[in-house]
Amino acid sequence: MTRHSDTSQCFHCGEHVSQSAAERWSTLIDGQSQPMCCPGCKAIAETIVASGLKDYYKHRTALPELSPAELDDDALQARDSLTLYDSEAMQRRFVAQLGNGMAEATLVIDGISCAACAWLIEHRLNALPGVDQAVLNLSNHRLVVRWIAEQLPVSSLIEQIYRLGYRASPFSATVAEQQRTDEGKRSIRRLAVAGIGMMQVMMLAVPLYVGMAQQYEIFMRLASMVLTLPVVLYAALPFFEAAIRDLKVRHLTMDVPVSLAIILAFCASIWSTFNQGKEVYFDSVCMFTFFLLLGRYLEMRARHRMGKSGNNLLTLLPNVALRLSDDTPTATETVIASEEVKPGDLLLIKPGQAIPADGIVVNGQSSVDEAALTGEYLPVTKRRQDHLIGGTINIESPITMKVTATGAEAQLSTIVRLMDRAQQEKPKIALIADRIASHFVAAVLLIASGVLLFWWWQGNDHAFFIALSVLVVTCPCALSLATPTALTAATGALREAGLLISKGHVLESLPTIDRVVFDKTGTLTQGKLTIEEVVLTGDLDRESILAVAAGLEKSSSHPIARAFRRIRPATVSDVQQQTGAGICGFWHPTAKQSLPVRLGRPDFAVPATAKPDTSHLNQQEGQWLLLSVNEQAVAWIRLGDSVRKSATSLVRGLHQRQIKTALLTGDPGTSGQLLATQLGINDVWIGLSPEQKLQQVRLWQQQGERVLMVGDGINDVPVLAGADIAIAVSDASDLAKTSADALVTSGRLDSLLQALDTASCTRKVIYQNIGWALLYNLLALPVAAAGYIPPWAAAIGMSFSSLLVVSNALRLSRVSKPDAADGPPQV
Repeated sequence: MTRHSDTSQCFHCGEHVSQSAAERWSTLIDGQSQPMCCPGCKAIAETIVASGLKDYYKHRTALPELSPAELDDDALQARDSLTLYDSEAMQRRFVAQLGNGMAEATLVIDGISCAACAWLIEHRLNALPGVDQAVLNLSNHRLVVRWIAEQLPVSSLIEQIYRLGYRASPFSATVAEQQRTDEGKRSIRRLAVAGIGMMQVMMLAVPLYVGMAQQYEIFMRLASMVLTLPVVLYAALPFFEAAIRDLKVRHLTMDVPVSLAIILAFCASIWSTFNQGKEVYFDSVCMFTFFLLLGRYLEMRARHRMGKSGNNLLTLLPNVALRLSDDTPTATETVIASEEVKPGDLLLIKPGQAIPADGIVVNGQSSVDEAALTGEYLPVTKRRQDHLIGGTINIESPITMKVTATGAEAQLSTIVRLMDRAQQEKPKIALIADRIASHFVAAVLLIASGVLLFWWWQGNDHAFFIALSVLVVTCPCALSLATPTALTAATGALREAGLLISKGHVLESLPTIDRVVFDKTGTLTQGKLTIEEVVLTGDLDRESILAVAAGLEKSSSHPIARAFRRIRPATVSDVQQQTGAGICGFWHPTAKQSLPVRLGRPDFAVPATAKPDTSHLNQQEGQWLLLSVNEQAVAWIRLGDSVRKSATSLVRGLHQRQIKTALLTGDPGTSGQLLATQLGINDVWIGLSPEQKLQQVRLWQQQGERVLMVGDGINDVPVLAGADIAIAVSDASDLAKTSADALVTSGRLDSLLQALDTASCTRKVIYQNIGWALLYNLLALPVAAAGYIPPWAAAIGMSFSSLLVVSNALRLSRVSKPDAADGPPQV
């Protein structure tokens, strides 16, 4: 049958759609706005249409009657919607190919209420054949799954999550932001209903408590019951839904005792109302629900804040791009959606526009603002063949780029995945806390049952409500939140400072480091020749000298030529290169004038009979080149591999923190010793092979030292892999970045000092959080069991405990950059 638009049904799956959902997720198909029930259906529908398969909706003969969470196994296997996630077009958005047949997907999970939910999802997915690792970040509800692509399709992973009663959708910064907004609005509405109900019921309860309206007691109890109904049936609904879901999969979370407390107190109060019992607790139910919702709302706000930094990276990508038909002045321009950009496309980037994908410059020159990725506020000049990163902003002039990577393969997505991996890998202390929390709920139910039986046996009329207080006050939420909130806040703060942590053990291991080992070229130095000094010996000025040299080197592929790439070249013709000696040609200072010029060794630049004077040259490390015009020496140019400006402050800061330093370099010359002396590094080994570097690190480790290695090249990969912590610099080879535990994205080595200090603070915060959570439960349990805490006060205590943990962790996001001389900040 033909499928037509229906404002009350999802166009894709046929499920009922509320008016607000229809307005939020509707999409254009054949020029008509069609309602969708969720972002998942919207994404699938858009993929079907974009793939040219929109006739699917015209010719399908049946619609699924239930949402994936409600399907039984047979119906779920027959459902064909989830298989659309296996299409290549859909997977470009959220699946990255890691090589060796491995793939990695990032999904956003809806319906998570506590750490037990995260444990259940991880446990179920990790049990699937072909899944290498599934880790869910409780701070941002983001799931990262790594698996063997040939053994398991993406749809099977999502199907397993649906079967557990949770919703999964591909991670998208835009969708994630919309989901956060919707979650916030829903929470505020439920909080408002609970708050208004609490105030109204309290107005009726107070006169009864003080004995001022005994003649109207039945009426006030009935009115309180009616006012409590919206609180229980709407405001507290998330607790009931989560509890039912947990019971279906036979896994306890904190929503089970919370739901029991609400529903039992409400039903007991109804029974007391109609049977003229001594007391009703409608006010306690409303207050209990309100304070629980308030705690979760504030916790949600903190979680959104911590997850925003990573999402903000992906929101840097523009919505549209300008595609060119070819690289000519007469090329036609077409405006397309950023999702349609493919590798190989030519894009025009105008000044002020964001770059929509990774690529290289093929035409033009401009400055690009990369502050969002590197933390450096100064723009970077980009010329032909320079790399561009999606999400950065073109500033000065139009440029044409060729796209090299999009979607999950782009650098922005890679950075976000690395951040997720760092936040999800749990330290040993976090694993202990998770094990405690996973068994805590069952213990709470047993303890509450024992308390109920004890007070019932003692004849206490409040036995039931004492047991409810025990159920509520001993929530393990604070214990479960202790570590993920701290890790998320710390990794976000360090990313903004220019250090991207990609493995979770870094923050745990950094405070224990005894020695930092550096490679030389490309790590402590820039790793490329630059013009360090120009000594004039003729009549030409410095600008003309460099212009002539740049003209000679313009077409050369020699490493020396790269030092002159950013200089505006003079007109030089008939350029010839002599291996091992230099380069020569004819300079045209005017249209009618032509002068022979030479750049290279002194014996090449000038005749042997005219030996140039070198007495005024300093003895600094580097390579001196002589430039001659018409066989007359006009200037000496010194090239060198300059030291990174931040290297000195880094070494000084490490020594102040009582951390040893060492330099291991494969360069057999004297430059390594000179650099170490300049920076104050005492332990220096020169002329080492990669194997010898690794052996030296192993020797230090055998002596009981924990070693951090900083490197950049392929030759550093073995020692990076062997060190306790490996950090690569921003210009490192891809293999070195893969082997590293963290990446310096800003180019500033002294960001390692902030990493050391933040790691120490993070460990303190985690211990503070876990200590508080355990102390709170140990103190609150006996007090509640003794009957001194009413249910509404128990809700306040539980919420306060979780909020204290989250607030303490948020302090890490405000740790300022320390000065090398000041030492670590205090937490």
